[in-house]
Amino acid sequence: MFVLTIASGGIQYGQVIEFESGGMKYQSLSRNGITVMFAYLPTHVREYSVIQVAISNGSPIAQAVKPEDFVYQRENGERIAATPARDVINELIHKARRSDVIKLVTTYESGLYGTSRINSTNGYEQRRQSALAEVQSAKIKAAATASAIAMVPTRLTVGESTDGAVFFATDRKPLGAGRLSFRAGGEYFQFKFSGED
Repeated sequence: MFVLTIASGGIQYGQVIEFESGGMKYQSLSRNGITVMFAYLPTHVREYSVIQVAISNGSPIAQAVKPEDFVYQRENGERIAATPARDVINELIHKARRSDVIKLVTTYESGLYGTSRINSTNGYEQRRQSALAEVQSAKIKAAATASAIAMVPTRLTVGESTDGAVFFATDRKPLGAGRLSFRAGGEYFQFKFSGED
């Protein structure tokens, strides 16, 4: 599959690479040293559909990335911007049931540790270890783990990478077929998604 984008002064092609790992289907695209990889997580948490994202900065300059830069456009034209991490974290801490947190952590870790292609230097595993080292209460640990899963706004220096869950408010409905897009460092990334759950 090829993605066609129009960039300052010309047409550029980038090849989306698709692969399976740990039972999950991933798509990856690199442009000018920035690599974005994602997989749809087969779970809903509260009213959110969730994707797992990894971003690596191999470009010569630092890059700012945030979950709100992801937009999903359904085939009917409806656009759904990703929910800011702070909003998701607040909802999970205050409203999520224990089963929501367990389901999300289990699905996310299955995807994360089921693939050898993600080698994050600034992502979920580092945030989780930091959060768990600072608390004793089992309830607070569960909330901290859920907080660590969400991708947060990050500034990636050269050679750094991050990963995390990106949440789309879909009222517990599947995302459906459409396109996932993301902008970073002046580059535009677009992936076609079949809507398979």
